[in-house]
Amino acid sequence: MPTILVTGGAGYVGSHTCVELLNSGYDVISVDNCCNSSSESLRRIEMITGKKIDFYEADIRSYKMLYKIFKENKIDAVIHFAGLKAVRESVLNPLLYYDNNLCGTINLCNIMNKFGIKRIVFSSSATVYSDSSAPPFDEEMPTGEVSNPYGRSKYVIEEILKDLKTSDNAWSISVLRYFNPVGAHESGTIGEDPLGIPNNLMPFVTKVALGLLPCLTIFSKDYKTRDGTCIRDYIHVVDLAKGHLLALKEVLTKNTIDIYNLGTGVGCSVLELVEAFEEACNVKINYKIGGKRQGDLPIVYANVSKAENKLGFKTSRSIKKMCEDSFNWQIKNPLGYRQFVK
Repeated sequence: MPTILVTGGAGYVGSHTCVELLNSGYDVISVDNCCNSSSESLRRIEMITGKKIDFYEADIRSYKMLYKIFKENKIDAVIHFAGLKAVRESVLNPLLYYDNNLCGTINLCNIMNKFGIKRIVFSSSATVYSDSSAPPFDEEMPTGEVSNPYGRSKYVIEEILKDLKTSDNAWSISVLRYFNPVGAHESGTIGEDPLGIPNNLMPFVTKVALGLLPCLTIFSKDYKTRDGTCIRDYIHVVDLAKGHLLALKEVLTKNTIDIYNLGTGVGCSVLELVEAFEEACNVKINYKIGGKRQGDLPIVYANVSKAENKLGFKTSRSIKKMCEDSFNWQIKNPLGYRQFVK
């Protein structure tokens, strides 16, 4: 089976994808600087799969370290997750995001080019879609008119990869635009472990449910939606991880460049998610209504027909399952991975 380099393999989506890769027979090498993740997740991956994952703790902006990794291993393809991903932080510190996300990707592509490894699956985001577009978002809609540096960095990387393919047709590239990953491995062994106060809804909900945070703030009930709160497309992280394997198969077997939305195609409001969590986990969530958050669009959900038709991508895990698995992870790991790291 091919050997896959996973950048950002210790992170949330990266770790779940590593599990699916190993369970499918791939050999996996992970590189991660662990600035917003923990190497403990890699030990957990080995526990779940019973298989070894080779790990380099390194920053992909280091040419020397990436050269070493490619020199020491026969790599067949790359799944590229590594990058900073907090929207608000990107607004406050845009240069950090451009340096980390853009420079890291350019360095990675240069090394791949040098070693003749020209097959890559890139972790992009629905934030690349223009704010003026109306849902459901499909892959042909305009991109680039984004409201924050995080989304802009993803958009620019997509353009870099398109230009790379134009310059050298030997490249085979799959760009995956995520919507809202939630959930955890059903064992509760790996899951989402944000540093500090969570930026995303589900880990905030689970921490309030356990009493680790006092109250959830829902950012406004004044949107023109069915209950006044924002609507998003929540996808279970395991379904998302399985989508990467389908995209990987395509880049390994075809000479292609293509872009796919990965979501469920169904919108769920913030209040609906909170209510689903309360019902699924038999716990009450203390919340309050706050003001609107800059950059939040009222309704965001995917048209996933392209991924379904071309990749055979189908989600199978419900909102209820997303809530149950998220809470199971939080109960078993109230302080995340950090409580297990000495």
